[in-house]
Amino acid sequence: MTHPTTARTLLGNIEANLRGVRARVGDRLVLAAVKANAYGHGAAAVAAMIERRRVADWLGVATVDEGRQLRKAGVTLPILKFSPTRGEAEIGRALASALTLSVVDEASVRETSRVAGMVGLTGVDVHLKVDTGMRRVGVEPAQAPALAARIADEGLRLQGLFSHLPISDTPDGAAFTRAQADVFASTAAAVEAAAGPVELKHLANSGGVLGHPETWFDLVRPGIMIYGSLPDPDAERTVELRPGLELTTAVSFVKPVAAGETVGYGRTWTAPRDSWIATIPVGYGDGYSRLLSNRGRVLIGGNSYPIAGRVCMDQTMIDLGPDPVAEVGDEVVLIGRRGDAEITVAEVADLMGTIPYEVTCLITGRVTRDYA
Repeated sequence: MTHPTTARTLLGNIEANLRGVRARVGDRLVLAAVKANAYGHGAAAVAAMIERRRVADWLGVATVDEGRQLRKAGVTLPILKFSPTRGEAEIGRALASALTLSVVDEASVRETSRVAGMVGLTGVDVHLKVDTGMRRVGVEPAQAPALAARIADEGLRLQGLFSHLPISDTPDGAAFTRAQADVFASTAAAVEAAAGPVELKHLANSGGVLGHPETWFDLVRPGIMIYGSLPDPDAERTVELRPGLELTTAVSFVKPVAAGETVGYGRTWTAPRDSWIATIPVGYGDGYSRLLSNRGRVLIGGNSYPIAGRVCMDQTMIDLGPDPVAEVGDEVVLIGRRGDAEITVAEVADLMGTIPYEVTCLITGRVTRDYA
Protein backbone atom coordinates (compact mmCIF):
# COMPACT_ATOMS: atom_id res chain seq x y z
CA MET A 1 0.00 0.00 0.00
CA THR A 2 1.33 3.44 -0.88
CA HIS A 3 1.73 6.15 1.70
CA PRO A 4 -1.74 7.81 1.78
CA THR A 5 -0.25 11.29 1.95
CA THR A 6 -0.26 12.41 -1.68
CA ALA A 7 0.94 15.51 -3.49
CA ARG A 8 -1.02 15.83 -6.70
CA THR A 9 0.45 18.19 -9.25
CA LEU A 10 -2.24 19.81 -11.38
CA LEU A 11 -0.42 19.92 -14.70
CA GLY A 12 -3.40 21.40 -16.52
CA ASN A 13 -3.41 24.36 -14.15
CA ILE A 14 0.34 24.90 -14.58
CA GLU A 15 -0.18 24.85 -18.34
CA ALA A 16 -2.97 27.42 -17.99
CA ASN A 17 -0.75 29.65 -15.87
CA LEU A 18 1.99 29.55 -18.48
CA ARG A 19 -0.49 30.38 -21.20
CA GLY A 20 -1.49 33.35 -19.07
CA VAL A 21 2.15 34.43 -18.95
CA ARG A 22 2.42 34.17 -22.73
CA ALA A 23 -0.70 36.26 -23.18
CA ARG A 24 0.68 38.84 -20.76
CA VAL A 25 4.14 39.29 -22.33
CA GLY A 26 3.29 39.01 -26.01
CA ASP A 27 6.06 37.84 -28.32
CA ARG A 28 8.75 37.50 -25.67
CA LEU A 29 10.21 34.06 -25.07
CA VAL A 30 9.30 32.33 -21.80
CA LEU A 31 11.71 30.46 -19.53
CA ALA A 32 9.93 28.33 -16.92
CA ALA A 33 11.87 27.91 -13.69
CA VAL A 34 11.79 24.23 -12.74
CA LYS A 35 14.60 24.28 -10.19
CA ALA A 36 14.14 22.63 -6.77
CA ASN A 37 12.03 19.86 -8.29
CA ALA A 38 9.81 22.47 -9.95
CA TYR A 39 9.31 24.19 -6.60
CA GLY A 40 8.22 20.85 -5.17
CA HIS A 41 5.80 20.00 -7.99
CA GLY A 42 7.89 17.35 -9.79
CA ALA A 43 10.41 18.70 -12.29
CA ALA A 44 10.43 15.84 -14.79
CA ALA A 45 6.65 15.71 -15.15
CA VAL A 46 6.28 19.48 -15.25
CA ALA A 47 9.08 19.90 -17.81
CA ALA A 48 7.70 17.11 -19.99
CA MET A 49 4.29 18.77 -19.99
CA ILE A 50 5.83 22.14 -20.84
CA GLU A 51 7.70 20.65 -23.78
CA ARG A 52 4.72 18.61 -24.97
CA ARG A 53 2.28 21.52 -24.77
CA ARG A 54 4.82 24.13 -26.01
CA VAL A 55 3.95 26.61 -23.26
CA ALA A 56 7.56 27.70 -22.62
CA ASP A 57 10.70 27.97 -24.71
CA TRP A 58 13.36 27.43 -22.05
CA LEU A 59 13.71 25.79 -18.67
CA GLY A 60 15.75 27.04 -15.72
CA VAL A 61 17.59 25.00 -13.07
CA ALA A 62 19.92 25.71 -10.17
CA THR A 63 22.23 22.69 -10.29
CA VAL A 64 23.86 20.53 -12.94
CA ASP A 65 22.18 17.42 -11.55
CA GLU A 66 18.75 19.06 -11.92
CA GLY A 67 19.47 19.62 -15.60
CA ARG A 68 20.89 16.14 -16.10
CA GLN A 69 17.80 14.57 -14.56
CA LEU A 70 15.61 16.40 -17.06
CA ARG A 71 17.77 15.19 -19.94
CA LYS A 72 17.55 11.62 -18.63
CA ALA A 73 13.76 12.05 -18.59
CA GLY A 74 13.88 12.89 -22.30
CA VAL A 75 13.44 16.66 -22.10
CA THR A 76 15.09 18.42 -25.04
CA LEU A 77 14.19 22.09 -24.44
CA PRO A 78 17.10 24.49 -23.82
CA ILE A 79 18.03 24.52 -20.14
CA LEU A 80 19.78 27.44 -18.45
CA LYS A 81 21.67 26.85 -15.22
CA PHE A 82 21.14 30.09 -13.33
CA SER A 83 24.08 30.02 -10.94
CA PRO A 84 27.80 29.82 -11.79
CA THR A 85 29.37 26.39 -12.31
CA ARG A 86 32.83 25.72 -10.94
CA GLY A 87 35.24 22.83 -11.45
CA GLU A 88 36.30 20.78 -14.44
CA ALA A 89 34.13 17.78 -13.59
CA GLU A 90 30.96 19.77 -12.99
CA ILE A 91 31.37 21.90 -16.13
CA GLY A 92 32.09 18.77 -18.14
CA ARG A 93 28.93 17.10 -16.85
CA ALA A 94 26.91 20.18 -17.74
CA LEU A 95 28.29 20.40 -21.27
CA ALA A 96 27.72 16.68 -21.81
CA SER A 97 24.06 17.25 -21.01
CA ALA A 98 23.79 20.29 -23.29
CA LEU A 99 23.08 22.69 -20.43
CA THR A 100 23.61 26.38 -21.05
CA LEU A 101 25.91 27.80 -18.37
CA SER A 102 25.99 31.17 -16.68
CA VAL A 103 29.29 32.99 -16.32
CA VAL A 104 29.92 35.75 -13.79
CA ASP A 105 33.64 36.59 -13.84
CA GLU A 106 36.87 35.96 -15.71
CA ALA A 107 37.55 32.74 -13.83
CA SER A 108 34.21 31.20 -14.84
CA VAL A 109 34.75 32.29 -18.45
CA ARG A 110 38.26 30.81 -18.60
CA GLU A 111 37.25 27.55 -16.97
CA THR A 112 34.20 27.05 -19.16
CA SER A 113 36.30 27.72 -22.26
CA ARG A 114 39.05 25.34 -21.14
CA VAL A 115 36.68 22.47 -20.40
CA ALA A 116 34.78 23.03 -23.64
CA GLY A 117 38.07 22.76 -25.52
CA MET A 118 38.96 19.57 -23.67
CA VAL A 119 35.76 17.88 -24.86
CA GLY A 120 36.05 19.23 -28.40
CA LEU A 121 33.37 21.91 -28.28
CA THR A 122 33.71 25.35 -29.84
CA GLY A 123 31.41 28.36 -29.73
CA VAL A 124 29.62 27.12 -26.61
CA ASP A 125 26.71 29.38 -25.63
CA VAL A 126 26.87 31.12 -22.27
CA HIS A 127 24.76 33.72 -20.48
CA LEU A 128 26.49 36.52 -18.61
CA LYS A 129 24.97 37.42 -15.24
CA VAL A 130 25.09 41.11 -14.30
CA ASP A 131 24.44 42.33 -10.76
CA THR A 132 22.04 45.27 -11.03
CA GLY A 133 21.03 45.32 -7.37
CA MET A 134 20.47 41.83 -6.00
CA ARG A 135 24.05 41.80 -4.62
CA ARG A 136 24.26 38.01 -4.81
CA VAL A 137 26.26 36.96 -7.87
CA GLY A 138 27.14 38.64 -11.15
CA VAL A 139 29.61 40.99 -12.74
CA GLU A 140 29.37 44.68 -11.93
CA PRO A 141 27.65 46.63 -14.75
CA ALA A 142 30.74 48.75 -15.46
CA GLN A 143 32.84 45.62 -15.93
CA ALA A 144 30.35 43.76 -18.10
CA PRO A 145 31.49 45.09 -21.53
CA ALA A 146 35.10 44.01 -20.97
CA LEU A 147 34.01 40.60 -19.72
CA ALA A 148 31.68 40.20 -22.70
CA ALA A 149 34.61 40.88 -25.04
CA ARG A 150 36.67 38.33 -23.10
CA ILE A 151 33.95 35.73 -23.65
CA ALA A 152 34.40 36.06 -27.41
CA ASP A 153 38.20 35.99 -27.06
CA GLU A 154 37.91 32.69 -25.17
CA GLY A 155 35.96 31.09 -28.03
CA LEU A 156 32.57 31.15 -26.33
CA ARG A 157 29.36 32.69 -27.67
CA LEU A 158 27.56 35.27 -25.58
CA GLN A 159 23.99 34.17 -26.22
CA GLY A 160 22.41 35.83 -23.21
CA LEU A 161 22.75 38.68 -20.75
CA PHE A 162 20.65 38.63 -17.58
CA SER A 163 20.10 39.95 -14.09
CA HIS A 164 17.65 39.42 -11.23
CA LEU A 165 15.03 41.51 -9.42
CA PRO A 166 14.88 41.40 -5.59
CA ILE A 167 11.72 43.45 -4.94
CA SER A 168 9.72 43.47 -8.16
CA ASP A 169 6.82 41.77 -6.36
CA THR A 170 6.11 44.52 -3.81
CA PRO A 171 4.37 47.89 -4.30
CA ASP A 172 7.23 49.77 -2.65
CA GLY A 173 9.73 48.13 -5.00
CA ALA A 174 8.58 49.93 -8.15
CA ALA A 175 11.21 52.68 -8.15
CA PHE A 176 14.07 50.28 -7.39
CA THR A 177 12.88 47.87 -10.08
CA ARG A 178 12.62 50.63 -12.69
CA ALA A 179 16.13 51.75 -11.80
CA GLN A 180 17.37 48.18 -12.24
CA ALA A 181 15.72 48.00 -15.66
CA ASP A 182 17.44 51.23 -16.66
CA VAL A 183 20.85 49.96 -15.49
CA PHE A 184 20.29 46.66 -17.28
CA ALA A 185 19.29 48.38 -20.53
CA SER A 186 22.33 50.67 -20.51
CA THR A 187 24.60 47.75 -19.62
CA ALA A 188 23.15 45.70 -22.47
CA ALA A 189 23.83 48.55 -24.89
CA ALA A 190 27.43 48.83 -23.71
CA VAL A 191 27.91 45.07 -23.92
CA GLU A 192 26.59 44.95 -27.47
CA ALA A 193 28.83 47.85 -28.45
CA ALA A 194 31.82 45.95 -27.11
CA ALA A 195 31.01 42.41 -28.19
CA GLY A 196 28.22 42.48 -30.77
CA PRO A 197 24.51 41.63 -30.60
CA VAL A 198 23.22 39.53 -27.71
CA GLU A 199 20.35 37.24 -28.66
CA LEU A 200 18.60 37.00 -25.29
CA LYS A 201 18.46 39.79 -22.74
CA HIS A 202 16.35 38.81 -19.72
CA LEU A 203 15.48 40.33 -16.38
CA ALA A 204 11.84 39.67 -15.40
CA ASN A 205 10.91 37.12 -12.75
CA SER A 206 7.31 36.51 -11.61
CA GLY A 207 7.07 39.97 -10.06
CA GLY A 208 8.43 41.51 -13.23
CA VAL A 209 5.96 39.62 -15.40
CA LEU A 210 3.04 40.67 -13.22
CA GLY A 211 3.86 44.31 -12.68
CA HIS A 212 6.81 45.64 -14.66
CA PRO A 213 6.63 45.53 -18.47
CA GLU A 214 9.85 47.57 -18.61
CA THR A 215 11.69 44.46 -17.41
CA TRP A 216 10.48 42.07 -20.11
CA PHE A 217 13.22 42.55 -22.78
CA ASP A 218 13.61 39.40 -24.97
CA LEU A 219 12.69 36.67 -22.49
CA VAL A 220 10.90 36.42 -19.14
CA ARG A 221 11.57 33.93 -16.33
CA PRO A 222 8.38 33.18 -14.35
CA GLY A 223 8.81 30.96 -11.31
CA ILE A 224 6.35 30.75 -8.44
CA MET A 225 3.49 32.20 -10.48
CA ILE A 226 3.40 29.26 -12.86
CA TYR A 227 2.69 27.04 -9.86
CA GLY A 228 -0.31 29.15 -8.88
CA SER A 229 0.99 31.47 -6.16
CA LEU A 230 1.76 35.16 -6.18
CA PRO A 231 5.37 36.02 -5.29
CA ASP A 232 3.99 38.39 -2.64
CA PRO A 233 0.42 38.85 -1.34
CA ASP A 234 0.52 42.46 -2.58
CA ALA A 235 1.83 41.64 -6.05
CA GLU A 236 -0.25 42.84 -8.98
CA ARG A 237 -2.82 40.26 -10.08
CA THR A 238 -2.47 40.84 -13.82
CA VAL A 239 -2.50 37.11 -14.66
CA GLU A 240 -5.21 34.78 -13.37
CA LEU A 241 -3.46 31.96 -11.55
CA ARG A 242 -4.69 28.47 -10.79
CA PRO A 243 -3.26 26.28 -8.01
CA GLY A 244 -0.53 23.92 -9.18
CA LEU A 245 -0.76 21.38 -6.38
CA GLU A 246 -3.00 19.79 -3.81
CA LEU A 247 -1.84 17.85 -0.76
CA THR A 248 -4.10 15.21 0.72
CA THR A 249 -4.01 12.32 3.15
CA ALA A 250 -6.54 10.03 4.89
CA VAL A 251 -7.77 9.58 8.43
CA SER A 252 -5.85 6.75 10.09
CA PHE A 253 -7.49 6.68 13.54
CA VAL A 254 -10.42 8.27 15.40
CA LYS A 255 -10.91 8.33 19.17
CA PRO A 256 -12.82 10.29 21.81
CA VAL A 257 -11.07 12.51 24.36
CA ALA A 258 -12.69 13.96 27.45
CA ALA A 259 -12.85 17.65 28.32
CA GLY A 260 -9.62 18.61 30.06
CA GLU A 261 -7.48 15.90 28.44
CA THR A 262 -4.38 16.95 26.56
CA VAL A 263 -3.26 15.84 23.11
CA GLY A 264 0.21 15.40 21.65
CA TYR A 265 3.80 16.18 22.51
CA GLY A 266 4.29 18.83 25.16
CA ARG A 267 0.59 18.65 26.06
CA THR A 268 0.07 21.97 24.25
CA TRP A 269 -3.62 21.39 23.43
CA THR A 270 -6.33 20.75 26.00
CA ALA A 271 -9.79 19.62 24.96
CA PRO A 272 -12.23 22.43 25.82
CA ARG A 273 -15.11 19.93 25.78
CA ASP A 274 -15.63 16.25 25.10
CA SER A 275 -14.26 15.87 21.57
CA TRP A 276 -13.30 13.39 18.90
CA ILE A 277 -9.73 13.43 17.63
CA ALA A 278 -8.77 12.21 14.16
CA THR A 279 -5.16 11.22 13.57
CA ILE A 280 -3.73 11.66 10.08
CA PRO A 281 -0.48 10.08 8.81
CA VAL A 282 1.33 13.26 7.85
CA GLY A 283 3.92 15.33 9.69
CA TYR A 284 7.08 17.31 9.33
CA GLY A 285 8.79 14.17 7.98
CA ASP A 286 6.55 14.68 4.94
CA GLY A 287 7.23 18.40 4.83
CA TYR A 288 4.07 19.42 6.69
CA SER A 289 5.66 21.96 8.98
CA ARG A 290 5.72 21.79 12.76
CA LEU A 291 5.02 25.53 12.62
CA LEU A 292 1.40 24.59 11.86
CA SER A 293 0.98 23.11 15.35
CA ASN A 294 -2.20 24.41 17.03
CA ARG A 295 -2.80 26.87 14.19
CA GLY A 296 -3.24 25.00 10.92
CA ARG A 297 -6.44 23.44 9.64
CA VAL A 298 -7.60 20.72 7.27
CA LEU A 299 -10.70 19.97 5.23
CA ILE A 300 -12.70 16.79 5.79
CA GLY A 301 -15.90 16.40 3.82
CA GLY A 302 -15.59 20.00 2.72
CA ASN A 303 -15.60 21.27 6.32
CA SER A 304 -12.73 22.90 8.17
CA TYR A 305 -11.22 21.38 11.33
CA PRO A 306 -8.26 22.68 13.35
CA ILE A 307 -5.00 20.95 14.21
CA ALA A 308 -4.95 19.88 17.85
CA GLY A 309 -1.51 19.95 19.44
CA ARG A 310 1.88 19.68 17.84
CA VAL A 311 2.53 18.36 14.37
CA CYS A 312 4.64 15.22 14.88
CA MET A 313 7.23 13.79 12.51
CA ASP A 314 4.79 11.28 11.04
CA GLN A 315 1.33 12.09 12.39
CA THR A 316 -0.92 15.04 13.21
CA MET A 317 -4.08 15.21 15.27
CA ILE A 318 -7.28 17.01 14.26
CA ASP A 319 -10.06 18.27 16.53
CA LEU A 320 -13.35 17.06 15.05
CA GLY A 321 -15.45 18.57 17.82
CA PRO A 322 -18.12 16.79 19.88
CA ASP A 323 -19.41 14.56 17.08
CA PRO A 324 -17.54 11.72 15.28
CA VAL A 325 -17.86 13.29 11.82
CA ALA A 326 -15.02 11.31 10.23
CA GLU A 327 -14.06 7.67 9.84
CA VAL A 328 -10.81 5.88 9.14
CA GLY A 329 -10.05 6.20 5.44
CA ASP A 330 -11.83 9.51 4.90
CA GLU A 331 -9.97 11.98 2.69
CA VAL A 332 -8.25 14.90 4.40
CA VAL A 333 -7.25 17.96 2.37
CA LEU A 334 -4.17 19.80 3.63
CA ILE A 335 -3.85 22.05 0.57
CA GLY A 336 -6.59 22.24 -2.01
CA ARG A 337 -10.29 22.86 -2.61
CA ARG A 338 -13.38 20.79 -1.93
CA GLY A 339 -16.66 22.44 -2.81
CA ASP A 340 -16.62 26.03 -1.61
CA ALA A 341 -13.89 25.40 0.97
CA GLU A 342 -10.22 25.88 0.13
CA ILE A 343 -6.84 25.90 1.83
CA THR A 344 -4.28 27.66 -0.32
CA VAL A 345 -0.50 27.46 -0.33
CA ALA A 346 -0.54 31.16 0.53
CA GLU A 347 -2.65 30.52 3.64
CA VAL A 348 -0.31 27.78 4.84
CA ALA A 349 2.70 30.02 4.17
CA ASP A 350 1.14 32.83 6.18
CA LEU A 351 0.49 30.53 9.14
CA MET A 352 4.12 29.38 8.98
CA GLY A 353 5.44 32.92 8.69
CA THR A 354 7.10 32.15 5.37
CA ILE A 355 6.47 32.32 1.61
CA PRO A 356 4.64 29.93 -0.77
CA TYR A 357 7.95 28.85 -2.34
CA GLU A 358 9.01 27.15 0.88
CA VAL A 359 5.69 25.39 1.52
CA THR A 360 5.81 23.33 -1.66
CA CYS A 361 9.61 22.88 -1.66
CA LEU A 362 9.37 21.28 1.79
CA ILE A 363 7.36 18.28 0.52
CA THR A 364 9.62 15.28 1.02
CA GLY A 365 10.40 12.20 -1.03
CA ARG A 366 8.22 9.80 0.97
CA VAL A 367 5.05 11.61 -0.07
CA THR A 368 3.25 9.77 -2.88
CA ARG A 369 3.33 11.72 -6.15
CA ASP A 370 0.39 11.96 -8.51
CA TYR A 371 -0.15 14.04 -11.64
CA ALA A 372 -3.39 15.25 -13.18
